[in-house]
Amino acid sequence: QVQLVESGGGLVRAGDSLRLSCVASGLTSSSSAMAWFRQGPGKEREFVAAIRWRGDSPYYADSVKGRLTISTDNAKNTVSLQMNSLKPEDTAVYYCASRPSMIITTSTGDYDYWGQGTQVTVSS
Repeated sequence: QVQLVESGGGLVRAGDSLRLSCVASGLTSSSSAMAWFRQGPGKEREFVAAIRWRGDSPYYADSVKGRLTISTDNAKNTVSLQMNSLKPEDTAVYYCASRPSMIITTSTGDYDYWGQGTQVTVSS
């Protein structure tokens, strides 16, 4: 059973940076894709970024390109999301997700495992 545990959320001001981390346990194959999604107040959960577990082929939503960077650290079983130049519209609960395939997708339904989420609040 795969377990994902996020951390690193918090309350910051516009323009600040945050780094989210997701520790994965129970992954039995390196042929996995990892992703970050977010769900803002009153909104549907949306794709943010994804990467193959081995660390290649990062892919980003247009709204975060150039500001957010996804990466993996296989030695620490961690996938991270470095968030720079944060905006109030980035306020959301951020979720880590994984799927047992190297194919990166942006649909929530394609991911089998989810973390509990971590809150990010950006004040103006």
